[in-house]
Amino acid sequence: MNLTVRLFAVLRERAGTSELAIDDLPDELSIGELKRALTERYPELGDLSSVAGVIGTTYARDDAKITAGDEIALLPPVSGGSGGDEGPASTDYGRGVFELSDAPLDPGVLQARVVAPSCGAVVTFTGTTRDTNRGLDVVRLDYEAFERMTGPEMVRIFEECRAAHSSPDDPARELRMLCVHRVGTVEVGEPSIVIAVASPHRDTAFKAARFLIDTLKERLPVWKKEVYADGHHWIGDRS
Repeated sequence: MNLTVRLFAVLRERAGTSELAIDDLPDELSIGELKRALTERYPELGDLSSVAGVIGTTYARDDAKITAGDEIALLPPVSGGSGGDEGPASTDYGRGVFELSDAPLDPGVLQARVVAPSCGAVVTFTGTTRDTNRGLDVVRLDYEAFERMTGPEMVRIFEECRAAHSSPDDPARELRMLCVHRVGTVEVGEPSIVIAVASPHRDTAFKAARFLIDTLKERLPVWKKEVYADGHHWIGDRS
């Protein structure tokens, strides 16, 4: 079997390319077996044990089987953040709206998009770029995203948030959700992510906003490179 494997962030830098064409693989192969084969053929990639496999736009366990024609990607641990065709409608805030932006974010403008007469509470989380981290002076952040997957993964995260914190049978637990994440260069002090959640009552809005930021930080395929005066570091790299 022949496969093309997409690489991102620190893996792309180590390989010097965003895609690897792999030939002469066994016809029956799992994600874990592919990772071991890549480690043998491309030792410069480093330890792949903490790297996630993706088939199409869905995370896959190491024992997931690969078939010929599958689109495979390897994702280093994420550090995060317009979705693809499988994303929610751009104005359906009840289902949740996610966007990537290469332009500066205005939290006030984004918050206004979820406001509704039925909602008495709006909670907005804004993540901004710090000037120091790990004892080093940060010059800027560079964000990279697996854009084809961010939309479908946020659809799943929004669905989980609604299941945990809202109910179609309880108007008091209505949710209107928006998440916008920067890509490209973000200067010190600038927002890198804005999450706005509106609900009739503050408790639901607070809980939903916390759920969204915590969950996307774990799962959304967005990577953050901290740039210093004398080097850089991919946040989340454990290889």
